[in-house]
Amino acid sequence: MRPVDRLFRILLLLRHGRVVTAAQLAATLEVSERTVYRDIAALQLSGVPVDGEAGVGYRLRRDFQVPPLMFAGDELAALAIGAKLVAACGDAALGAAAASALARIEAVLPRAEEARISALSERYLAPDFMRPAAQREPLAALREGIATSRKVAVTYRRGDGELSQRCLWPLGLVFWGHCWTLGAWCELRQEFRTFRVDRIQAVTVSDEPFADRYGHLWQEYLARQRGEDDCAAAR
Repeated sequence: MRPVDRLFRILLLLRHGRVVTAAQLAATLEVSERTVYRDIAALQLSGVPVDGEAGVGYRLRRDFQVPPLMFAGDELAALAIGAKLVAACGDAALGAAAASALARIEAVLPRAEEARISALSERYLAPDFMRPAAQREPLAALREGIATSRKVAVTYRRGDGELSQRCLWPLGLVFWGHCWTLGAWCELRQEFRTFRVDRIQAVTVSDEPFADRYGHLWQEYLARQRGEDDCAAAR
C-alpha cells in the first residue's frame, strides 16, 4: 500500500470520532505500530486535527471533513460489481439507489476513470431471473422497519404451506446467495426467529416503535444464532 493510501485509510478509520489505538490501526493496515506512529505524526504536521498520543489512542475531530481521493482499480471494480449485485438481489428501490450512486460516482471521476468504470459495468452481469422481483419486494418495507425501529405486520407462509399472521420487530437482513432471511423478534412466539423473505406474502410497517436504538437486539440475535450453530456443529 502506498503511504498516501495508508494515510487516507487512517483518516477513514478515525473519521467516526471514536478513540482507536495504534495497535488496532496497525492490525487493520497490516503494518507495525511504529509505522502508525509515524503516519499519525505526518497527518498532525500537515494540519489534520488528530487528537491523542501513543499508548492511549487517537481520534479525529468530528468537524473535520475527509478530502476526496480517487478510487483504485479494484475499488472501482468492487463498486461496479456491488451495484450489479444490489440491483439483482435487492428490492427495486435499493437497485435504483445503487444505480444512482454509481452514476454520481462516475460524474465526478476524471474522464479516463469514468470510461473505465463504464467498461467494467458492462463486463459484469448479475442476472435477476433466479430471484423474481415479487420475492424481493418485501425487502423495501423490511428495510424501512429496520431503519426506523418500527414493528411490521407480516403474512408468512411456513415450510408446510400454512399461513400465519405475525407481528415482528425487524432487526436485520442476511443474504445467503439463494435467498434473504430476516432476523426478528416474534411477538407471537416471544423469542428471536428467522424468516425467509421469499415466504413473506404481505408486509406492512406499523406506526408502533420498538426499542433497539443501539442495535443491542440485533447483536443478541446474532449471538444466539452463532451459539445455535456452534451447538449443532458440536453434535
